[in-house]
Amino acid sequence: GQTLYAPDGNTRLYPPQISEGAGSLLPGEIRPALIWDMEVDDTGEGIEVVVLRALVRSRKKLDYASVQRSLDDGTAHESLQLLREVGTLRQEREARRGGITLPIPEQEVHKGPHGYALRYRAPLPVEGWNAQISLMTGMGAAELMLSGGLGVLRTLPEAGRGAVARLRRTAKALEIPWPEDVTYADLVRELDPRVAMHAAFVSESTVLLRGSGYLAFDGESPDKAVHAGVASTYAHTTAPLRRLVDRYVGEVCVAVSNDSAVPEWARSALPDLPETMDVSNRRAQQYESGIVSTVEAAVLQSSVGRTFQAVVVDVDEHDGGGTVQLKEPAVTARCEGDDLPLGERIDVTLEVADVMKRLVRFVLPP
Repeated sequence: GQTLYAPDGNTRLYPPQISEGAGSLLPGEIRPALIWDMEVDDTGEGIEVVVLRALVRSRKKLDYASVQRSLDDGTAHESLQLLREVGTLRQEREARRGGITLPIPEQEVHKGPHGYALRYRAPLPVEGWNAQISLMTGMGAAELMLSGGLGVLRTLPEAGRGAVARLRRTAKALEIPWPEDVTYADLVRELDPRVAMHAAFVSESTVLLRGSGYLAFDGESPDKAVHAGVASTYAHTTAPLRRLVDRYVGEVCVAVSNDSAVPEWARSALPDLPETMDVSNRRAQQYESGIVSTVEAAVLQSSVGRTFQAVVVDVDEHDGGGTVQLKEPAVTARCEGDDLPLGERIDVTLEVADVMKRLVRFVLPP
């Protein structure tokens, strides 16, 4: 159901002849594509969305780092300046409607001449602006499918009161002010993951974003169709070469947008897509987690018995122990011990680094 990524090569959803050739937007090449024509007003609010089939030519292959530099030094193309403008407006709209973006640094595995290495990487501003365009497209796709009476939505239920209450207790323990009239979405936007207490809170916050799934419908508008993290109805549609559901969402949207019938091959596949994607997502998470765990163990296997500084980012209330995050190397792993101080920097001793078991475990020093 989706492409699996690894440092030494990817397992692609489609053959490379398609995903890296005939279907890829390579610079200078003409390719068939769906054009999403989205009109916004001067506040960034979407007014109209139209989806068309077209032949397009990609002008240039870009990367986030070089685009960010060009925006910072004033040499960026007008289209990239517009990306910043519209992306910023959309971020402001996200804040107003209560959407959630967790400021979590990415843990990356890098393959170099001397083996593998782990690093944390904070997303660049341009990545956030680009993500807003993708979110806007997904929201437009959901709107089209709901108006047409069929499709597949990406959903996330609202967090229960118990989960929010627990998170408020966590904020109090970490001495993070959280006034009663401030929403979680507004609070998390002000946090800095470089601050140990904030990093621990953000790690604990992921409990509010659990339970995402897909919802297929054909006929009446479905109940519980909202994605709580986006604070709107939403669909996956911008990555058809790496995620199966996007291909079908695109077909439904282009048909609805042009008052055409949805192809039977696409319509008949809709009911099975939620289960297919749920299974695929679990497999992808296990695969990527296994890669990171293996590399963590490999990087640390010669350091068993050594003491590191780490931040306690999670505490297991039932079984004791918790999770700690090292700054260097970029490792997040289990730590055994009673009364771990959530959000504080502590010394931990590496007890186990087993590559075959993909296991890293720390303990409190004696």
